[in-house]
Amino acid sequence: MSHSLQTPSLAHFKLPVIENEPMKNYEPGSVERQKLKEALEAMRAEGPLEVPVVINGEKIFTGKTSQQFNPSEHSKAVCTFHEADSSLIKKAIEGALTAKAQWEALPFNDRVAVFLKAADLLSSKYRYKMMAATMLGQGKNIWQAEIDAAAELCDFWRFNCKYAEEMYTLQPPKNSFGTWNRTEYRALDGFVLAVSPFNFTAIGGNLPSAPALMGNVVLWKPSPSAVLSNYLVYELMVEAGLPPGVIQFVPGPAEEVCAAAIGHPEFSSLHYTGSTAVFRKLWKDIGNNIDNYTSYPRIVGETGGKNYHILHPSLDEAGVRHAALQTIRGAFEFQGQKCSACSRAYVPQSQFANYRKYLLEEHAKIKQGAPYDFTNFMGPVINKFGFDKIKGFINHAASDDDCQILAGGKCDDSVGYFIEPTIIVSKNAMAKTLVEEIFGPVVTIYVYDDNKFEETCKLIKDTTQYGLTGAIFAKDRESIVKGSNLLRSTAGNFYINDKCTGAVVGQQPFGGGRGSGTNDKAGSWSLLVRFVSTRSIKENFVPIDDFIYPSNLM
Repeated sequence: MSHSLQTPSLAHFKLPVIENEPMKNYEPGSVERQKLKEALEAMRAEGPLEVPVVINGEKIFTGKTSQQFNPSEHSKAVCTFHEADSSLIKKAIEGALTAKAQWEALPFNDRVAVFLKAADLLSSKYRYKMMAATMLGQGKNIWQAEIDAAAELCDFWRFNCKYAEEMYTLQPPKNSFGTWNRTEYRALDGFVLAVSPFNFTAIGGNLPSAPALMGNVVLWKPSPSAVLSNYLVYELMVEAGLPPGVIQFVPGPAEEVCAAAIGHPEFSSLHYTGSTAVFRKLWKDIGNNIDNYTSYPRIVGETGGKNYHILHPSLDEAGVRHAALQTIRGAFEFQGQKCSACSRAYVPQSQFANYRKYLLEEHAKIKQGAPYDFTNFMGPVINKFGFDKIKGFINHAASDDDCQILAGGKCDDSVGYFIEPTIIVSKNAMAKTLVEEIFGPVVTIYVYDDNKFEETCKLIKDTTQYGLTGAIFAKDRESIVKGSNLLRSTAGNFYINDKCTGAVVGQQPFGGGRGSGTNDKAGSWSLLVRFVSTRSIKENFVPIDDFIYPSNLM
């Protein structure tokens, strides 16, 4: 659309009241349980979906394909997806830049309407289909799929609109006589590259849509282990009114896709969630291209973690039991494949016997299997690579004289990639499973002397490069304050008497520092700030009589 035909903005519109998406419980006999069961059965019966590359609204079937497999039954594919190459990435960039002028010029209320509609469509029409894709393709049980593919993605879309609205209202508080000052929040120059992970469908949706909401155009490279759910998210946004070219859906080989995008002069930002090693490589690649860019790229990333629970000696037995239950959830929900999952626990000597007792009692109740058996608490890990990596950590612990496997430890990939929830206790604070990220259902306990709480807090910080999530369990306020202060730099999301997972959009903005990322806090206004370029405007109303200042007069 030419500038002369831009739609005028005729009012300041107020958004609907934004609340967290209500979650359903899926009790036996409930309507939602039956609808989800039907969606799962239909998706399994249909067989693998064929997923194209989508550029400028055109579905492109490249002929170069890969498959995403069901991790519960790895002989079965959930989709066959076509892959983009460097020439298609160039086409996607050109198309996105062409679409940008029209998209950025849309009044804010019209951009917002796309994502509010997307949230409502997900909440109703597509809830069960999106959950089914996440359960079959990514191995989540009902509850994990509900909080991710339904509730959190709805929350991202709605709260991003709310935070954007608030951001646009931030204007200079002062105006000198005869002038009017104001601030614009325009999109970045160029395009954004969004590289999303397998473990959260909601993150897959947020990485491209948060920059797009602010007027940017985006190339979205989904994880090969989440293409099915991510493509359904993309199609949902198109149904909600997303114009062609604003988000280009480009699955393909990570190195080729990223190299082609990062090598382009109009590359303006990387929005990334994934491994620390890959993020650092991409950052280096961006640095090596710095002289070629039109503008300095914004780098936004959330990466790994080595998240912890620490119990304070002040806990009574009820508090110890509570900590054990929270550790079971924090370590083993979604098979420990959350960047926030509890991977290490520090327990005072005086509490270890009770903590161990409760852990083992609860661990024995865990039921594991395919997610479409709704009674399973745990499912499979995502793929062969993840399975082998996690198994390697468990095997290492089994051969380490300083480590003892208290529960679990068995691995079976004959049908699906199943690893038992594994509890290890180590006498060595520097044991491999205490310091390296595992990204699987493995938690390692270190028992510390009751009088060494402060030293243990320092140990938590110094033994890993990460700073994502952590939790302290303590009874009295003085101990809570002391521990919170000592652990301040160890976690971007810190929990008191709660597990170190489960951040909710609009309640706990999520992200960590140090080796865990740029801490730009997904689910808050601070993330959106990274995808705008501000312009300060001063308009003068009164002409001056002379250029001389009073101080120049004789």
